[in-house]
Amino acid sequence: MLIVCPACASEYRIDAEKVGASGRSVRCAACRETWFIGPDDVAAGLMAELNPEPDPFDAAVIDEPPVAAAPATEAPPPDPSEPPAPRRRPQPKAKTKPKRAGPRRLSPSLAAGLAVAALLPLALLGRATVVRAMPQTAAIYAGIGLTVNLRGIELSDVAAFQTPAEGAEPARLVVEGDLVGVARERVAVPPVEIEVRDALGQSLYRWSVPGPRAALEPGERARFKASLSAPPAKGHSIEVRFAEAASAPTASEQP
Repeated sequence: MLIVCPACASEYRIDAEKVGASGRSVRCAACRETWFIGPDDVAAGLMAELNPEPDPFDAAVIDEPPVAAAPATEAPPPDPSEPPAPRRRPQPKAKTKPKRAGPRRLSPSLAAGLAVAALLPLALLGRATVVRAMPQTAAIYAGIGLTVNLRGIELSDVAAFQTPAEGAEPARLVVEGDLVGVARERVAVPPVEIEVRDALGQSLYRWSVPGPRAALEPGERARFKASLSAPPAKGHSIEVRFAEAASAPTASEQP
């Protein structure tokens, strides 16, 4: 039989024979409530189990008219004469190539700077060629302290001294030095010009002597020597340079 705790409504099922004719006390396992079950309670519990009350929800379901279910239809079997539909292959994704950066255009000022930087070593090393082609550039080289040797010959170890007069021989000014070929090819040797100047830098006398050789090879040296009888008494310094032909009196025209 089914018993219900009067305190917490917990339900328990017990054997009706264990209650007995005199009844017995039972205790709720959930809330520890104790109550007494007598023979009348046992009789009422048995009658309730024999005649259960109908469930209102079940009655509502029973009162509804039955709904006829639609018969299930099976799909027709595939026709073996029809070819199966072709399976579509997934289209491969097109690979996009990264765009190559186009050539960057240089600004005019930067392009000019790069051109000058590239041409500067050539202009410095081949300045003689540049000046021959454009004589006006000689002033530019001179402005930055660079000499331009168009002849391809340098004067080296130049010395000047004077010998005293002896008897009928007058005093003599002697100037000598080396000519060095600095060009990359064989060059002709021009006349050598000597000029005597006073203490103020004014020219007192100027003459020239022919070169010691007709031409010099690259790196070749040749020594020149020039002398002047009875040099000017006010002579203070001399200047040695190359002269153009017939630009100054030669040694044969010296006094």
